[in-house]
Amino acid sequence: MSVIERIKDQIGNNPVVLYMKGSPDFPQCGFSGQTVQVLEACHAKYKHVNIFEDPELREALKEYSNWPTYPQLYIGGELVGGCDIVTDLYQKGELAKMLAAVGGVEE
Repeated sequence: MSVIERIKDQIGNNPVVLYMKGSPDFPQCGFSGQTVQVLEACHAKYKHVNIFEDPELREALKEYSNWPTYPQLYIGGELVGGCDIVTDLYQKGELAKMLAAVGGVEE
């Protein structure tokens, strides 16, 4: 399976995917940490991918998404954006609705 196929598989088989630096328990950059906090505040169910564990994926995802930075949040197969966009959506109350629409919220 090529790296692009793996990315498509991850995004296609999980309603919410966060590509981040580190893990939710140990984020390795402030922006990834803040994005995790916002998702936790929404009680989000999500798959995380630590881009430091897969350098090939880290580079390929930038091209796939046409987005140069991390974290990258996908909801329902679509790139939502990075930390600033996710935080803005959260503050407007829109992120919770987006997550609920794809079944990405803990019951």
